[in-house]
Amino acid sequence: MVAMSMADGYARLTGKPQVVIVHVDVGTQGLGAAVHNASTGRAPILIFAGLSPFTLEGEMRGSRTEYIHWIQDVPDQKQIIGQYCRYAGELKTGKNVKQMVNRALQFATSDPQGPVYLVGAREVMEEEIKPYSLSQDVWGKVDLGGLTPKASKEIAKALLGAEHPLLITGYSGRNHKIPEALVELANTIKGLRVLDTGGSDMCFPASHPGWLGLRFGIDPVIEKSDVILLLDCDVPWIPTLNRPKDGTKIFHIDVDPLKQLMPVFYLPAQHRYRADALVSVEQITSEAKVQASELDAAVVTKKWDELQASYKDRLATIISKTTPAADGSFGTGHLCRALRSLCPQDTIWAIEAVTNTAFVHDNLQPETPGSWINCGGGGLGWSGGGALGIKLATDAQNGGKGKFVVQIVGDGTFLFSVPGSVYWIAKRYNIPVLTIVLSNKGWNAPRKSMLLVHPNGEGSTATNEELNISFDPVPDYSGIAKAAAGGDLFAAKVDKVDNLESTLKDAIKAVEGGQSAVLDCKVTLGC
Repeated sequence: MVAMSMADGYARLTGKPQVVIVHVDVGTQGLGAAVHNASTGRAPILIFAGLSPFTLEGEMRGSRTEYIHWIQDVPDQKQIIGQYCRYAGELKTGKNVKQMVNRALQFATSDPQGPVYLVGAREVMEEEIKPYSLSQDVWGKVDLGGLTPKASKEIAKALLGAEHPLLITGYSGRNHKIPEALVELANTIKGLRVLDTGGSDMCFPASHPGWLGLRFGIDPVIEKSDVILLLDCDVPWIPTLNRPKDGTKIFHIDVDPLKQLMPVFYLPAQHRYRADALVSVEQITSEAKVQASELDAAVVTKKWDELQASYKDRLATIISKTTPAADGSFGTGHLCRALRSLCPQDTIWAIEAVTNTAFVHDNLQPETPGSWINCGGGGLGWSGGGALGIKLATDAQNGGKGKFVVQIVGDGTFLFSVPGSVYWIAKRYNIPVLTIVLSNKGWNAPRKSMLLVHPNGEGSTATNEELNISFDPVPDYSGIAKAAAGGDLFAAKVDKVDNLESTLKDAIKAVEGGQSAVLDCKVTLGC
């Protein structure tokens, strides 16, 4: 889990494929939910695992020599994770091993990106071959193109003519040029709002008046909009909770518009395009600039003024929810505003806050491309290893001294992240990160899921203890991390606003000095 998540975080920040090596079938199974995260989060990772030797009497070099070689021999090891991979193959000879690795990497790096899996038995690994080389120039990924001229004109015309135009995205910000391109589009199409329903990447800056923040498929603006452009987005809305009104014109641009790994997926889009997000946005913006000259200036000005007014109201609403309580307790929103003001401006945020994610995003208000990274999947526990991978990547990008990295994680998710491994690795390999544990004494996601289906059922009045989602006794989260680091880790607990800022400053100073830090922050629900 940790190794795969580290590779995921590194690949997500840099766009460069990473390699994870595990031991046969059991090592493959140990990757667990991290494979799901890499698949749904589209992280290019090559996984290699051995196979039990296929000879047992010494017929070949590498033949079975240990008891475990019989126990770990399974009918088809590739099936363990094959359905999550873009490609799964077996190395059957060393003579074409480089071609097989390159083929796997082509799948991993071509959109939709994701994990690939190669396996090979020990006899193959032991094979003697004549050294050879390949020209890497002919093994590049498959590039996506853009829209047809007709499509870019039609989309631009529809957005410019809409009373309430909306762009919904999820992971387009993986390309760090996208946020700037979307800003230019929003400045060209006055009144365009941008909603993030994925939360896996920073796609649009919070300083722009068109910013609607992060909401997982639920926002009133979806029902109000008359033209919607979907851009690299898996779940733009949840039909049982809210959906576009009848007559809404919908365009879908995606690296994978059919969502080929999802058995059930469909959208009422009039037009679908398999195309590169950046190229498409640039085409639409260029066409919109040509058509904008024909618009009524008064109408355009009215849209822009209304957009700025609603943005001002949105920010005020966000701030209003962050005031600490009279007893000194505070919520996730207040905590994140403090983090935003105290951490370096170019901090990279590794987020796995689950039910608190919207509060985190609302108050961190990310601005810089690549500054917000979430796994994009549902396998809890990503952010421990993910944050370490991100830190390794930013250090490599900046000659050894990279950007400050903060992991914000729910209490239950922290336990899923295998903290014993995470903080031992952080200490062993000198990878200092700041971890903020949002402690609210239980798994609140299951309660929320239950209430969406049975709002007035028996469970609606049950306690956390009765639902078996309570953390009582509450684990010593920072203590677990400190023990794993052999005692060399800044650990602290905060439950009152009076000592929040001073403790955050001490933790930040420790991390900047090369020591990891874990803060156990007791937060109130719903803010």
